[in-house]
Amino acid sequence: MRVIFMGTPDFAVPALDALVAAGHEIAAVYSQPPRPAGRGKKDRPTPVHARAEALGLQVRHPVSLKTPEAQAAFAALEADIAVVVAYGLILPQGVLDAPAHGCLNIHASLLPRWRGAAPIHRAILAGDAETGVCIMRMEAGLDTGPVLLREATPIGEEETTGALHDRLSGMGARLITEALAQFDTLEPEPQPAEGVTYAAKIDKAEARVDWTRDAVEVDRLIRGLSPFPGAWCEIDGQRVKLLGSKLAEGEGAPGEVLDDELSIACGRGAVRLLRLQRAGRAAQDAETFLRGMSVPRGARI
Repeated sequence: MRVIFMGTPDFAVPALDALVAAGHEIAAVYSQPPRPAGRGKKDRPTPVHARAEALGLQVRHPVSLKTPEAQAAFAALEADIAVVVAYGLILPQGVLDAPAHGCLNIHASLLPRWRGAAPIHRAILAGDAETGVCIMRMEAGLDTGPVLLREATPIGEEETTGALHDRLSGMGARLITEALAQFDTLEPEPQPAEGVTYAAKIDKAEARVDWTRDAVEVDRLIRGLSPFPGAWCEIDGQRVKLLGSKLAEGEGAPGEVLDDELSIACGRGAVRLLRLQRAGRAAQDAETFLRGMSVPRGARI
């Protein structure tokens, strides 16, 4: 097929690679514009933009697709289909209708659960036992279109958003190539009205750990916000990101250090911290972290 690819972050890169490897003709790649990043605040292309250029593909990064000029330029590509993965701009109806077979979206949840911006984070935060990927035909509503393919996967007991993100990215890449290969035989399945939930964008205000909550909730928060934005607490007056955890044995006052392995008491139960990061330093496993910062048993964090 002649494909327009539309994506921005790392999550979308494997899908672009898979489409190229499968032999599809990439008419153009659309991505968010380069933005200032790093210490020098120089404009940096998005991961999809950088990968597309490395593959020798034409890259476009309009600020908006709402103008007649932008929509005419999109339609002029005369694509069979557009594949959209975490692109970051709303597609107007003129864009949705331009490709001969419309636009397909790779969405990282089992729709209609977790429509919206942060489906991977929200699945872990809510304690879902499983999640997955859907290949969906796009329409004007927010992730409301019929589903062509879906695949479920269990969420591991210690899995973080970062690890799950990488697994779902690979699944999405495989499923989109399957969807295009079987396109003429797939029957779009309308989403049911029951079970709709929305995955609101993560707010940094959610990230501070409240040790009075149940250990199950604290553990989900730490894993669900890892690696970004990172749940955090203060240890000896220093702000520390908590990037990995698991449920542990023991009880005590909320925030009390229960042993020499960073098991921390919660409102009910305890969690063991597995990976931490001090400001300005790299992330470390708990053993390495404790060699550089004393957190004695009985301390409160």
